[in-house]
Amino acid sequence: MAIKNGDMVRVDYEAYLVDEDILFDTSREDKAQDAGIFNEKYKYAPMPVSVGTGKIFAGFEQAIEGAEVGEEKEVTIPPELGAGERDPKLTELFPIREFIKKEVQPYPGLEVNIGNRRGTISSVSAGRVRVDFNNPLAGKTLLYKFTVTELIEDPVEKAKALLDLNFGTSDDFEFVVNEDSVDVTLSEVCKFDQSWPMARFRLVSDLRETFGVDTVRFIEVWSKISKTDEVEESAEETPADE
Repeated sequence: MAIKNGDMVRVDYEAYLVDEDILFDTSREDKAQDAGIFNEKYKYAPMPVSVGTGKIFAGFEQAIEGAEVGEEKEVTIPPELGAGERDPKLTELFPIREFIKKEVQPYPGLEVNIGNRRGTISSVSAGRVRVDFNNPLAGKTLLYKFTVTELIEDPVEKAKALLDLNFGTSDDFEFVVNEDSVDVTLSEVCKFDQSWPMARFRLVSDLRETFGVDTVRFIEVWSKISKTDEVEESAEETPADE
């Protein structure tokens, strides 16, 4: 059965810069390691995609729509269907002293955040720093090799996929999808991860859109550790005499 607009799927992929023949992104850990782009903070697994929401490059999304589960496909994506063309107006000069004040040593290739805009330093000379605020893939022709590994139809699995997409993991979260609401029992990680508040905002929007509900409830559980548990935990941590 062909994938259609509105479906939720998981996609295994490799993404290349056509002109340089360089792998710049992948869902496969072995491919990332071989290409020298492995990121230990990233969870390598087939990427969840809500087809038709425009959250991935248009050319990639168009190729996924119509694909069959398990079918290996390739698509070449021109800039206008990828990250867009480069805009020279998005390259700006800044005094080097602005970086020194922030204890940042500027150098070409360094990613920076200026005025809530992310950019990449392209050059440093004569006391000035040139920052490019274009998407690093702007103006590039891309090649995606991909396989739709799964069509997600179970409501709870759809909710987990949306959380994976927005937060990077759905481990230790629990979902109940009702007719008019979605309940989310939070993982302990939410109490400490600074990226959770923004991810929660995006998740609410996606859950409402996907399930057509108005209400999303987050349930935060704080369990008191009993003295018995504390003693057992302490005993487990105490090394045995050799």
